[in-house]
Amino acid sequence: MAPALYALLLLAVLAGPTCLRLRRHPAFVTGRDGRLSTSTALALAWTVILVWLLLAILGYGLTAGGGVQYFSGSDGPLSTLTTVYLPLLGGPYVALIAAKTVVGLRVERGSLAKPAAPPTASGRRPLRELIANDSGRTDLVDLQYVALSAVTMLYVVLFFLADVGAGLPRLPEEIWALTGAPAGAYLVNKMATRANPVITGASVSGDRLTVEGGGFTDARLTVDDTALEAHPDPLTGALTATLPPTSKPPLTVVVTSRGLRSDPYRYEGPAIPAQPAGG
Repeated sequence: MAPALYALLLLAVLAGPTCLRLRRHPAFVTGRDGRLSTSTALALAWTVILVWLLLAILGYGLTAGGGVQYFSGSDGPLSTLTTVYLPLLGGPYVALIAAKTVVGLRVERGSLAKPAAPPTASGRRPLRELIANDSGRTDLVDLQYVALSAVTMLYVVLFFLADVGAGLPRLPEEIWALTGAPAGAYLVNKMATRANPVITGASVSGDRLTVEGGGFTDARLTVDDTALEAHPDPLTGALTATLPPTSKPPLTVVVTSRGLRSDPYRYEGPAIPAQPAGG
């Protein structure tokens, strides 16, 4: 029981400050568009877990394990490191490096739009971005990658805490597929995703509508199913259009570019300031 408590304390020491740092300053796990990166976050999580396992085993071996003899032998506490745990770590890192390369090349060639994420009031990024696409909708591939990785991490942590003295848990070698297969699907999804236009914001000034986002090449703009003449801003890439007199918030804005349609964006209108209490 005591080794498990010490191991949990060590996990808290490693993961606690890391999570707090990332919550306040998430730039380390964000992509080039400022959104949370699924591949970076999972690779970092697996790194923290593997470092924790090795440090906990080292601490046990130098205290209750009896020293160097604890680590010797073909069935020692680290015997499954190269056959199970390095492949578990390798899948997320291959996905991380390959996804960054693919996305970077596609953005440079203009076959993928990565508009900057709109800032949040708190400066923190919502965790939902780990399982969502650039439009904020849940992405099934990202969801299964995160879910299966989380379940695999839970297996490793719980089996290790059940018997810290045994070293790395003797999990089946095939368990690497729980991270490797989703990582492969995640990468293929990055390669196959078409460059749908993405709307990140909209504003109205007088009768002029401004739509911000990316992927607006040869774009057509519709507001509440009414087509409007759109004018691209050469500096910002935003679209501007003149609203008809009958158009009032809330408005549903859609951009179509090269036959691809953005997710509908709901513009609710400017925020109404709260009135002071009393007369």
